Amino acid sequence: MEQKKLEALREAARRIRVGIIEGTHAAKSGHPGGSLSITDVMAYLYFEEMNIDPKNPKMENRDRFVLSKGHCAPALYATLANRGFFPVEELTTLRKIGSRLQGHPDMTLTPGVDMSTGSLGLGISAAAGMALAAKIDGKDYRVYTVVGDGESEEGQVWEACMFAAHYKLDNLCVILDWNGLQIDGPIAEVMNPTPHDKKLEAFGFHVISIDGHDFDAIEAAFAEAKTVKGKPTAIIAKTVKGRGVSFMENKVNWHGAAPNDEQYAQAIAELNA
Repeated sequence: MEQKKLEALREAARRIRVGIIEGTHAAKSGHPGGSLSITDVMAYLYFEEMNIDPKNPKMENRDRFVLSKGHCAPALYATLANRGFFPVEELTTLRKIGSRLQGHPDMTLTPGVDMSTGSLGLGISAAAGMALAAKIDGKDYRVYTVVGDGESEEGQVWEACMFAAHYKLDNLCVILDWNGLQIDGPIAEVMNPTPHDKKLEAFGFHVISIDGHDFDAIEAAFAEAKTVKGKPTAIIAKTVKGRGVSFMENKVNWHGAAPNDEQYAQAIAELNA
C-alpha cells in the first residue's frame, strides 16, 4: 500500500477512535472495547472498500454494511460521521433521548445505517438475506457484516452461515472480530467457539485469516474476497479489544463501560499524540 493512502487510513481510524471515546464519555455508557477493536476494519471499509455515497445514503446499488455486533454502534456512528453522513459533533448525543444515535443501530433514525441490529445473530442473518436479494434482483452490490467472536456462540450465526453457503452467496463478506473477550470474560472460558477457521470452512466458506489492525493485510483480504466465486467469504480478523487506548487494551471490563473525565482526557491525549 502506498504511504499516502496508508497515512490517510491511519488518520481516519484515529478520528473514528476519538469519536468512540467522545460518544461513550458523553453518554456515560456504551461499549468502547469492541468498538475500538473493529475500527481499522471499519476505516478501510468506509474510506476505501465500499461503493457508498454520503450524499445519497439510500443509493440503490450501494454496497451494504450490517453491524451484527450491534452493541458496538459507537464505532459505526463515528465511522459514518467522519465519512460525512452526519456531523461529527452529533457523536456526543450518543444514547441521549431524542438523538439519532441510540445504543444500538436503528435504520429508521440514522443516515447510512442499513440494518437495525442488537440481538446477537440477527445482523449476519439479515446480511445473508440482503446478499440473496441482490442475486435474485440481478444487482452487483456486495454485502459486508461484522460479527463478534462472542456473538459466534449464537446458533443463529451458524444457521446464517449454512444459508449463505447453500445459496452460494459470493457477494457476502463476513468479518469476524476475534478479540478474544466478551462481556463475561475470555471467549475460550465462557463458551469456546474456536477454531473459527475450520468451522467456517466446514460450513462452506472461503476463509482468510489476518491481523485486523494491519491495513495491508485488510486490503489484501478484501481484494481476495472479491475474486471468490460460488461461496461466501469469511475474514477472521485477529484484533485487540480496546485498541489504541492503553488502559483499555485487552481489558474485559471495557466491554461495556464508559470512561470517566480523567480516563477520557488520557484516552484523547493518547489518540491525539
